Amino acid sequence: MAEAELGPALDRLWQVIQSRRGADPQSSYTARLFSRGRAKIAQKLGEEAVEAVIEGVGHNPGALVGESADLLYHLLVLWAAAGISPADVAAELTRREGTSGIAEKRARAKL
Repeated sequence: MAEAELGPALDRLWQVIQSRRGADPQSSYTARLFSRGRAKIAQKLGEEAVEAVIEGVGHNPGALVGESADLLYHLLVLWAAAGISPADVAAELTRREGTSGIAEKRARAKL
């Protein structure tokens, strides 16, 4: 089996999320999240982040993989609800390339 690549998998997930925005909340979990609003989506993202952290300090890589997938899904849903695209985040990551994390944080603190 070929090794899966994260970029294309996230692109496909993004397309699915976009396609389900206007779907029936009774039949689509994604549509249900959108119908509940950004605050609820953000809350769910926080819950998934905590679950990923818990698995991150545990000794079950499979559980961390699962929670990481949940976390990425909910992050993409929040981006969509906020009008942010993966391309927006990719542009910011590209802007930060070659800058040390310490220098980048220092520059943000001055804003």
